[in-house]
Amino acid sequence: MANVVVVGAQWGDEGKGKIVDWLSERADVVARFQGGHNAGHTLVIDGKVYKLHALPSGVVRGGKLSVIGNGVVLDPWHLLNEIATIQEQGVDISPENLIVAENTPLILPFHGELDRLREEAASKGTKIGTTGRGIGPAYEDKVGRRSIRVADLADTATLEARIDRALQHHNPLRRGLGFDEIDRDVLLKQLMEIAPKILPFSAPVWKILNEKRKAGKRILFEGAQGALLDIDFGTYPFVTSSNVIAGQSATGVGLGPTAIDYVLGIVKAYTTRVGEGPFPSELFDADGQRLGERGHEFGTTTGRARRCGWFDAALLRQTCATSGITGICLTKLDVLDGFETLKICVGYDLDGKRLDYLPTAADEQARCTPIYEEMPGWSESTEGARTWNDLPAAAIKYVRRVEELIDCPVALVSTSPERDDTILVTDPFQD
Repeated sequence: MANVVVVGAQWGDEGKGKIVDWLSERADVVARFQGGHNAGHTLVIDGKVYKLHALPSGVVRGGKLSVIGNGVVLDPWHLLNEIATIQEQGVDISPENLIVAENTPLILPFHGELDRLREEAASKGTKIGTTGRGIGPAYEDKVGRRSIRVADLADTATLEARIDRALQHHNPLRRGLGFDEIDRDVLLKQLMEIAPKILPFSAPVWKILNEKRKAGKRILFEGAQGALLDIDFGTYPFVTSSNVIAGQSATGVGLGPTAIDYVLGIVKAYTTRVGEGPFPSELFDADGQRLGERGHEFGTTTGRARRCGWFDAALLRQTCATSGITGICLTKLDVLDGFETLKICVGYDLDGKRLDYLPTAADEQARCTPIYEEMPGWSESTEGARTWNDLPAAAIKYVRRVEELIDCPVALVSTSPERDDTILVTDPFQD
Protein backbone atom coordinates (compact mmCIF):
# COMPACT_ATOMS: atom_id res chain seq x y z
CA MET A 1 0.00 0.00 0.00
CA ALA A 2 1.79 3.12 -1.21
CA ASN A 3 1.65 6.66 0.13
CA VAL A 4 1.71 9.02 -2.84
CA VAL A 5 2.99 12.59 -3.18
CA VAL A 6 1.52 14.73 -5.97
CA VAL A 7 3.61 17.74 -7.00
CA GLY A 8 3.44 20.18 -9.86
CA ALA A 9 6.53 19.71 -12.00
CA GLN A 10 6.41 23.02 -13.90
CA TRP A 11 5.40 26.53 -12.73
CA GLY A 12 2.06 25.43 -11.29
CA ASP A 13 -1.40 25.25 -12.88
CA GLU A 14 -0.61 21.80 -14.27
CA GLY A 15 -3.96 20.26 -13.32
CA LYS A 16 -3.06 18.83 -9.90
CA GLY A 17 -6.58 19.31 -8.52
CA LYS A 18 -8.22 16.91 -10.93
CA ILE A 19 -5.51 14.27 -10.48
CA VAL A 20 -5.55 14.52 -6.68
CA ASP A 21 -9.32 14.19 -6.79
CA TRP A 22 -9.03 11.20 -9.15
CA LEU A 23 -6.41 9.52 -6.97
CA SER A 24 -8.23 10.31 -3.73
CA GLU A 25 -10.75 7.58 -4.55
CA ARG A 26 -7.92 5.16 -3.70
CA ALA A 27 -6.71 7.10 -0.64
CA ASP A 28 -7.88 7.29 2.97
CA VAL A 29 -6.27 10.66 3.76
CA VAL A 30 -5.56 13.69 1.54
CA ALA A 31 -3.04 16.14 3.07
CA ARG A 32 -1.94 19.61 1.94
CA PHE A 33 1.69 20.13 2.97
CA GLN A 34 2.77 23.63 1.81
CA GLY A 35 1.65 26.91 0.32
CA GLY A 36 -1.42 28.97 1.09
CA HIS A 37 -4.57 30.15 -0.60
CA ASN A 38 -2.50 31.76 -3.35
CA ALA A 39 -2.77 28.49 -5.27
CA GLY A 40 -6.02 27.46 -6.91
CA HIS A 41 -7.29 24.03 -7.90
CA THR A 42 -10.28 23.66 -10.21
CA LEU A 43 -12.20 20.38 -10.13
CA VAL A 44 -14.87 19.48 -12.68
CA ILE A 45 -17.06 16.61 -11.48
CA ASP A 46 -20.12 15.59 -13.49
CA GLY A 47 -20.14 19.05 -15.02
CA LYS A 48 -20.03 20.78 -11.62
CA VAL A 49 -17.08 23.13 -11.02
CA TYR A 50 -15.38 23.40 -7.63
CA LYS A 51 -12.70 26.04 -7.07
CA LEU A 52 -10.44 25.27 -4.10
CA HIS A 53 -7.62 27.36 -2.66
CA ALA A 54 -6.90 26.36 0.94
CA LEU A 55 -8.93 23.16 1.15
CA PRO A 56 -7.38 19.86 0.06
CA SER A 57 -8.90 18.51 -3.15
CA GLY A 58 -10.09 15.41 -1.34
CA VAL A 59 -12.88 17.30 0.43
CA VAL A 60 -15.25 16.80 -2.49
CA ARG A 61 -15.16 13.03 -1.97
CA GLY A 62 -17.07 11.48 0.92
CA GLY A 63 -15.40 9.19 3.42
CA LYS A 64 -11.93 10.80 3.21
CA LEU A 65 -10.01 12.66 5.87
CA SER A 66 -8.69 15.98 4.58
CA VAL A 67 -5.68 17.53 6.30
CA ILE A 68 -4.11 21.00 6.26
CA GLY A 69 -0.55 20.47 7.48
CA ASN A 70 1.89 22.66 9.38
CA GLY A 71 3.82 23.40 6.17
CA VAL A 72 0.85 25.49 5.00
CA VAL A 73 0.26 29.13 6.01
CA LEU A 74 -3.44 29.60 6.66
CA ASP A 75 -5.76 32.59 6.39
CA PRO A 76 -8.51 31.58 8.84
CA TRP A 77 -11.08 34.02 7.42
CA HIS A 78 -10.52 32.75 3.91
CA LEU A 79 -10.75 29.14 5.10
CA LEU A 80 -14.16 29.69 6.69
CA ASN A 81 -15.44 31.49 3.58
CA GLU A 82 -14.17 28.70 1.36
CA ILE A 83 -15.79 26.05 3.55
CA ALA A 84 -19.10 27.92 3.36
CA THR A 85 -18.86 28.20 -0.43
CA ILE A 86 -18.15 24.50 -0.92
CA GLN A 87 -20.87 23.53 1.55
CA GLU A 88 -23.34 25.56 -0.54
CA GLN A 89 -22.41 23.27 -3.44
CA GLY A 90 -23.56 20.27 -1.43
CA VAL A 91 -20.23 19.09 0.04
CA ASP A 92 -20.18 18.16 3.73
CA ILE A 93 -17.24 19.68 5.61
CA SER A 94 -16.84 19.35 9.38
CA PRO A 95 -14.15 18.55 11.97
CA GLU A 96 -14.98 14.92 11.29
CA ASN A 97 -13.49 15.05 7.79
CA LEU A 98 -11.22 18.14 7.91
CA ILE A 99 -8.42 18.74 10.39
CA VAL A 100 -5.87 21.56 10.62
CA ALA A 101 -2.46 21.10 12.24
CA GLU A 102 -2.18 22.88 15.59
CA ASN A 103 1.21 24.28 14.60
CA THR A 104 0.01 25.85 11.33
CA PRO A 105 1.03 29.55 11.09
CA LEU A 106 -1.75 32.02 10.41
CA ILE A 107 -1.92 34.62 7.66
CA LEU A 108 -3.16 37.83 9.27
CA PRO A 109 -4.65 40.92 7.60
CA PHE A 110 -1.41 42.90 7.85
CA HIS A 111 0.45 40.18 5.95
CA GLY A 112 -1.66 40.82 2.85
CA GLU A 113 -1.28 44.58 3.22
CA LEU A 114 2.50 44.29 3.40
CA ASP A 115 2.56 41.88 0.45
CA ARG A 116 0.59 44.26 -1.77
CA LEU A 117 2.49 47.36 -0.64
CA ARG A 118 5.84 45.82 -1.51
CA GLU A 119 4.67 44.64 -4.92
CA GLU A 120 3.19 48.04 -5.78
CA ALA A 121 6.42 49.76 -4.73
CA ALA A 122 8.66 47.41 -6.72
CA SER A 123 10.18 48.82 -9.88
CA LYS A 124 9.78 47.18 -13.25
CA GLY A 125 11.87 44.02 -13.46
CA THR A 126 11.84 43.49 -9.68
CA LYS A 127 8.17 42.62 -9.27
CA ILE A 128 7.75 38.99 -8.21
CA GLY A 129 4.21 38.55 -9.48
CA THR A 130 2.81 37.73 -6.04
CA THR A 131 -0.94 37.27 -5.61
CA GLY A 132 -0.85 39.79 -2.75
CA ARG A 133 -2.49 37.40 -0.31
CA GLY A 134 0.16 37.60 2.39
CA ILE A 135 1.82 34.24 1.82
CA GLY A 136 5.40 35.52 1.73
CA PRO A 137 5.16 37.78 4.81
CA ALA A 138 3.48 34.95 6.75
CA TYR A 139 6.37 32.60 5.95
CA GLU A 140 8.83 35.35 6.91
CA ASP A 141 7.17 35.57 10.32
CA LYS A 142 7.34 31.79 10.68
CA VAL A 143 11.09 31.79 10.07
CA GLY A 144 11.46 34.90 12.23
CA ARG A 145 9.74 33.03 15.11
CA ARG A 146 6.98 35.59 15.48
CA SER A 147 4.06 33.70 13.93
CA ILE A 148 0.68 33.32 15.56
CA ARG A 149 -0.22 29.66 15.13
CA VAL A 150 -3.56 27.87 15.34
CA ALA A 151 -2.87 26.54 18.84
CA ASP A 152 -2.22 30.07 20.11
CA LEU A 153 -5.88 30.92 19.56
CA ALA A 154 -6.87 28.69 22.49
CA ASP A 155 -5.28 30.85 25.23
CA THR A 156 -5.75 34.61 25.51
CA ALA A 157 -2.52 35.25 27.43
CA THR A 158 -0.46 33.33 24.86
CA LEU A 159 -2.26 35.04 22.00
CA GLU A 160 -1.55 38.49 23.42
CA ALA A 161 2.12 37.66 23.85
CA ARG A 162 2.33 36.41 20.27
CA ILE A 163 0.63 39.57 18.97
CA ASP A 164 3.04 41.78 20.90
CA ARG A 165 6.04 39.96 19.46
CA ALA A 166 4.68 40.26 15.91
CA LEU A 167 3.94 43.96 16.29
CA GLN A 168 7.44 44.66 17.61
CA HIS A 169 8.58 43.76 14.11
CA HIS A 170 5.72 44.95 11.92
CA ASN A 171 4.91 48.36 13.38
CA PRO A 172 8.41 49.83 12.89
CA LEU A 173 8.43 48.33 9.40
CA ARG A 174 5.06 49.89 8.58
CA ARG A 175 6.16 53.27 9.92
CA GLY A 176 9.22 53.14 7.68
CA LEU A 177 7.00 52.40 4.68
CA GLY A 178 4.62 55.24 5.56
CA PHE A 179 1.86 52.88 6.69
CA ASP A 180 -0.33 53.22 9.78
CA GLU A 181 0.59 51.00 12.72
CA ILE A 182 -1.45 47.88 13.42
CA ASP A 183 -4.16 48.40 16.04
CA ARG A 184 -3.36 45.76 18.66
CA ASP A 185 -6.83 45.76 20.21
CA VAL A 186 -8.58 45.39 16.87
CA LEU A 187 -6.33 42.48 15.87
CA LEU A 188 -6.85 40.76 19.23
CA LYS A 189 -10.61 41.14 18.91
CA GLN A 190 -10.57 39.73 15.36
CA LEU A 191 -8.60 36.69 16.44
CA MET A 192 -10.69 36.04 19.55
CA GLU A 193 -13.85 36.19 17.43
CA ILE A 194 -12.59 33.69 14.88
CA ALA A 195 -10.89 31.35 17.39
CA PRO A 196 -14.03 29.32 18.32
CA LYS A 197 -14.75 28.80 14.62
CA ILE A 198 -11.25 27.54 13.76
CA LEU A 199 -10.24 25.62 16.89
CA PRO A 200 -12.74 22.75 16.38
CA PHE A 201 -10.74 21.79 13.29
CA SER A 202 -7.40 21.93 15.16
CA ALA A 203 -5.60 18.65 15.82
CA PRO A 204 -2.12 17.12 16.30
CA VAL A 205 -1.79 16.18 12.63
CA TRP A 206 1.65 14.60 13.05
CA LYS A 207 0.21 12.14 15.60
CA ILE A 208 -2.93 11.32 13.66
CA LEU A 209 -1.06 10.72 10.40
CA ASN A 210 1.58 8.55 12.04
CA GLU A 211 -1.23 6.45 13.53
CA LYS A 212 -2.96 6.25 10.16
CA ARG A 213 0.25 5.14 8.53
CA LYS A 214 0.87 2.41 11.12
CA ALA A 215 -2.68 1.20 10.56
CA GLY A 216 -1.93 0.75 6.85
CA LYS A 217 -4.03 3.66 5.62
CA ARG A 218 -3.13 5.27 2.31
CA ILE A 219 -2.03 8.90 2.46
CA LEU A 220 -2.14 11.19 -0.56
CA PHE A 221 0.09 14.27 -0.16
CA GLU A 222 -1.15 17.25 -2.17
CA GLY A 223 1.26 19.98 -3.22
CA ALA A 224 0.46 23.49 -4.41
CA GLN A 225 2.21 25.60 -7.07
CA GLY A 226 4.98 23.88 -9.03
CA ALA A 227 8.56 22.72 -8.49
CA LEU A 228 9.94 25.57 -10.61
CA LEU A 229 8.50 27.95 -8.00
CA ASP A 230 10.35 26.22 -5.16
CA ILE A 231 12.14 28.71 -2.89
CA ASP A 232 15.44 26.80 -3.29
CA PHE A 233 15.24 25.10 -6.69
CA GLY A 234 12.90 27.39 -8.61
CA THR A 235 13.67 30.36 -10.85
CA TYR A 236 14.66 32.57 -7.91
CA PRO A 237 13.63 35.25 -6.97
CA PHE A 238 10.49 34.74 -9.07
CA VAL A 239 9.34 31.90 -6.83
CA THR A 240 6.92 31.21 -4.01
CA SER A 241 7.90 31.38 -0.33
CA SER A 242 7.91 27.68 0.51
CA ASN A 243 9.54 24.45 -0.59
CA VAL A 244 7.30 22.93 -3.24
CA ILE A 245 9.33 19.84 -4.11
CA ALA A 246 8.32 16.40 -2.84
CA GLY A 247 10.73 16.34 0.10
CA GLN A 248 8.58 18.98 1.80
CA SER A 249 5.59 16.63 1.92
CA ALA A 250 6.92 14.76 4.95
CA THR A 251 8.09 17.86 6.86
CA GLY A 252 4.89 19.70 6.04
CA VAL A 253 2.66 17.26 7.94
CA GLY A 254 4.98 15.77 10.55
CA LEU A 255 5.98 12.45 8.98
CA GLY A 256 9.45 11.14 8.21
CA PRO A 257 10.80 10.70 4.67
CA THR A 258 10.22 6.95 4.82
CA ALA A 259 6.49 7.70 4.59
CA ILE A 260 6.87 8.56 0.89
CA ASP A 261 6.52 5.62 -1.48
CA TYR A 262 5.70 7.21 -4.84
CA VAL A 263 6.10 10.73 -6.25
CA LEU A 264 3.77 11.69 -9.09
CA GLY A 265 4.74 14.81 -11.04
CA ILE A 266 1.91 16.62 -12.80
CA VAL A 267 3.01 18.06 -16.15
CA LYS A 268 1.16 19.87 -18.92
CA ALA A 269 1.76 18.67 -22.47
CA TYR A 270 3.02 22.22 -23.07
CA THR A 271 4.29 24.87 -20.62
CA THR A 272 2.64 27.83 -18.89
CA ARG A 273 3.61 30.41 -16.32
CA VAL A 274 1.75 33.13 -14.39
CA GLY A 275 3.59 36.27 -13.34
CA GLU A 276 7.16 37.39 -13.79
CA GLY A 277 10.36 35.40 -14.32
CA PRO A 278 12.29 33.48 -16.97
CA PHE A 279 10.46 31.26 -19.42
CA PRO A 280 12.82 30.01 -22.19
CA SER A 281 10.20 28.30 -24.38
CA GLU A 282 7.59 31.09 -24.13
CA LEU A 283 5.74 31.86 -27.36
CA PHE A 284 4.68 35.32 -28.49
CA ASP A 285 3.07 34.24 -31.76
CA ALA A 286 -0.17 32.69 -32.97
CA ASP A 287 0.83 29.28 -31.58
CA GLY A 288 1.19 30.73 -28.09
CA GLN A 289 -2.16 32.48 -28.38
CA ARG A 290 -3.76 29.27 -29.62
CA LEU A 291 -2.41 27.29 -26.65
CA GLY A 292 -3.79 29.88 -24.26
CA GLU A 293 -7.23 29.98 -25.87
CA ARG A 294 -7.62 26.21 -26.25
CA GLY A 295 -6.26 25.56 -22.76
CA HIS A 296 -8.37 28.30 -21.11
CA GLU A 297 -5.17 29.56 -19.55
CA PHE A 298 -6.30 31.98 -16.89
CA GLY A 299 -5.22 31.73 -13.23
CA THR A 300 -7.77 30.19 -10.82
CA THR A 301 -6.75 32.61 -8.09
CA THR A 302 -5.89 35.80 -9.98
CA GLY A 303 -7.69 35.50 -13.31
CA ARG A 304 -4.46 36.61 -14.99
CA ALA A 305 -3.72 35.26 -18.44
CA ARG A 306 -0.97 32.64 -18.30
CA ARG A 307 2.10 32.87 -20.49
CA CYS A 308 2.25 29.87 -22.85
CA GLY A 309 5.04 28.00 -24.59
CA TRP A 310 6.20 24.66 -25.94
CA PHE A 311 6.96 21.71 -23.69
CA ASP A 312 10.35 22.12 -21.99
CA ALA A 313 11.95 18.72 -21.45
CA ALA A 314 15.17 20.20 -20.07
CA LEU A 315 13.28 21.83 -17.18
CA LEU A 316 11.35 18.63 -16.56
CA ARG A 317 14.56 16.64 -16.20
CA GLN A 318 15.57 19.05 -13.44
CA THR A 319 12.32 18.80 -11.51
CA CYS A 320 12.21 15.03 -11.88
CA ALA A 321 15.62 15.00 -10.19
CA THR A 322 14.95 17.52 -7.39
CA SER A 323 11.59 15.96 -6.48
CA GLY A 324 12.63 12.35 -7.04
CA ILE A 325 9.65 11.90 -9.35
CA THR A 326 8.67 8.26 -9.89
CA GLY A 327 6.27 8.86 -12.76
CA ILE A 328 4.47 11.76 -14.41
CA CYS A 329 0.88 12.53 -15.28
CA LEU A 330 0.73 14.34 -18.61
CA THR A 331 -2.28 16.70 -18.64
CA LYS A 332 -4.07 18.74 -21.31
CA LEU A 333 -2.86 16.54 -24.16
CA ASP A 334 -6.07 17.49 -26.00
CA VAL A 335 -4.96 21.15 -26.19
CA LEU A 336 -2.35 20.07 -28.75
CA ASP A 337 -4.99 18.63 -31.09
CA GLY A 338 -4.81 20.18 -34.56
CA PHE A 339 -1.25 21.50 -34.49
CA GLU A 340 0.53 20.52 -37.70
CA THR A 341 3.94 20.64 -36.03
CA LEU A 342 4.88 20.44 -32.35
CA LYS A 343 8.12 21.55 -30.74
CA ILE A 344 9.87 20.30 -27.61
CA CYS A 345 12.66 22.22 -25.93
CA VAL A 346 15.52 19.74 -25.39
CA GLY A 347 18.20 22.11 -24.09
CA TYR A 348 19.52 25.67 -24.23
CA ASP A 349 22.10 27.68 -26.08
CA LEU A 350 24.10 29.90 -23.71
CA ASP A 351 26.54 32.09 -25.62
CA GLY A 352 27.24 29.27 -28.07
CA LYS A 353 27.48 26.54 -25.43
CA ARG A 354 24.80 23.85 -25.27
CA LEU A 355 23.29 23.15 -21.82
CA ASP A 356 20.92 20.36 -20.84
CA TYR A 357 19.67 22.26 -17.76
CA LEU A 358 18.65 25.82 -16.88
CA PRO A 359 21.50 27.51 -15.00
CA THR A 360 20.96 29.09 -11.59
CA ALA A 361 22.36 32.56 -12.29
CA ALA A 362 19.66 35.00 -13.40
CA ASP A 363 21.86 36.70 -16.02
CA GLU A 364 22.65 33.34 -17.60
CA GLN A 365 18.98 32.31 -17.57
CA ALA A 366 18.16 35.51 -19.45
CA ARG A 367 20.72 34.68 -22.15
CA CYS A 368 19.54 31.10 -22.67
CA THR A 369 17.70 30.43 -25.92
CA PRO A 370 15.77 27.18 -26.42
CA ILE A 371 16.98 24.36 -28.64
CA TYR A 372 13.96 22.67 -30.20
CA GLU A 373 13.17 19.28 -31.58
CA GLU A 374 10.19 19.12 -33.93
CA MET A 375 7.56 16.40 -34.17
CA PRO A 376 4.50 15.98 -36.39
CA GLY A 377 1.19 16.84 -34.75
CA TRP A 378 -2.19 15.17 -35.22
CA SER A 379 -5.54 16.31 -36.57
CA GLU A 380 -7.74 13.85 -34.67
CA SER A 381 -9.32 14.72 -31.31
CA THR A 382 -7.85 13.27 -28.12
CA GLU A 383 -10.39 14.95 -25.85
CA GLY A 384 -12.01 12.48 -23.48
CA ALA A 385 -9.69 9.59 -24.40
CA ARG A 386 -9.54 6.91 -21.68
CA THR A 387 -7.32 4.24 -23.28
CA TRP A 388 -4.22 4.22 -25.49
CA ASN A 389 -6.40 2.88 -28.30
CA ASP A 390 -8.37 6.15 -28.22
CA LEU A 391 -5.27 8.17 -29.09
CA PRO A 392 -3.90 8.88 -32.56
CA ALA A 393 -0.54 7.27 -33.33
CA ALA A 394 1.19 10.68 -33.48
CA ALA A 395 -0.11 11.58 -29.99
CA ILE A 396 1.27 8.32 -28.58
CA LYS A 397 4.64 9.04 -30.23
CA TYR A 398 4.64 12.49 -28.61
CA VAL A 399 4.00 10.99 -25.16
CA ARG A 400 6.70 8.37 -25.65
CA ARG A 401 9.21 10.98 -26.81
CA VAL A 402 8.48 13.06 -23.71
CA GLU A 403 9.25 9.99 -21.58
CA GLU A 404 12.58 9.51 -23.35
CA LEU A 405 13.62 13.15 -23.05
CA ILE A 406 12.82 13.54 -19.35
CA ASP A 407 14.03 10.04 -18.43
CA CYS A 408 10.86 9.35 -16.46
CA PRO A 409 7.85 7.17 -17.31
CA VAL A 410 4.32 8.44 -17.92
CA ALA A 411 1.97 6.97 -15.31
CA LEU A 412 -1.22 8.77 -16.35
CA VAL A 413 -2.49 10.90 -19.22
CA SER A 414 -5.32 13.41 -18.72
CA THR A 415 -7.39 14.35 -21.76
CA SER A 416 -10.00 16.75 -20.32
CA PRO A 417 -10.92 18.43 -17.03
CA GLU A 418 -13.48 15.68 -16.30
CA ARG A 419 -12.46 13.27 -13.55
CA ASP A 420 -12.77 10.06 -15.56
CA ASP A 421 -11.14 11.26 -18.79
CA THR A 422 -7.83 9.77 -17.70
CA ILE A 423 -5.63 7.05 -19.16
CA LEU A 424 -4.10 4.93 -16.38
CA VAL A 425 -0.74 3.41 -17.25
CA THR A 426 0.57 2.75 -13.73
CA ASP A 427 -1.46 3.05 -10.53
CA PRO A 428 0.78 4.97 -8.08
CA PHE A 429 -0.95 3.33 -5.11
CA GLN A 430 -0.07 -0.13 -6.41
CA ASP A 431 3.41 0.63 -7.76
